[in-house]
Amino acid sequence: MSIATAPGLTAGTWNIDPAHSEVTFVIRHLMSKVRGSFTEFSGTVQIAEDLAASTATAEISMASIDTRHADRDAHVRTSDVLDVENHPTMTFATTGVRSEGGDHYLDGDLTIKGVTRPVTLEVEFNGIGEDPWGGTRAGFSASTTINRKDWGIEFNIPLAGDKALLSDKVDIQLEVQAVRA
Repeated sequence: MSIATAPGLTAGTWNIDPAHSEVTFVIRHLMSKVRGSFTEFSGTVQIAEDLAASTATAEISMASIDTRHADRDAHVRTSDVLDVENHPTMTFATTGVRSEGGDHYLDGDLTIKGVTRPVTLEVEFNGIGEDPWGGTRAGFSASTTINRKDWGIEFNIPLAGDKALLSDKVDIQLEVQAVRA
């Protein structure tokens, strides 16, 4: 795998532009799904000539959670759920980049609440373009699904029958614009 498989992508440092990127999630709540985002984050992508040697890191402020419901957000920040006072950031760091059958994957370590576990993001390269300020931008989409309990996020409320307020499964989606340094 080489950068030739990603037209226009050049080796070097690419900084995530948080103003043009999103870190979002979806979790089932009762009979529907709640969507939310983290609004404060940063990260860097180091593109290597051999894409398999590339790396990415990200840091997300847990206090920046936004589900469009202030009371819910306040509760999620408490020690019941994310415990942002003791664990203010979530981090990601790659351990590998690979392609299989035309699909691209970013393997890495995700740390939430002091617990580090491996995750795999399916990544789509969306292209390269020049911005109006003379910069070069690359676009990526990525997604994964995690089980929140794997990171010690146990809070739930049992409901009638064998149902619960929240699902264990959390879908994570990233839309990233990175600017060539």
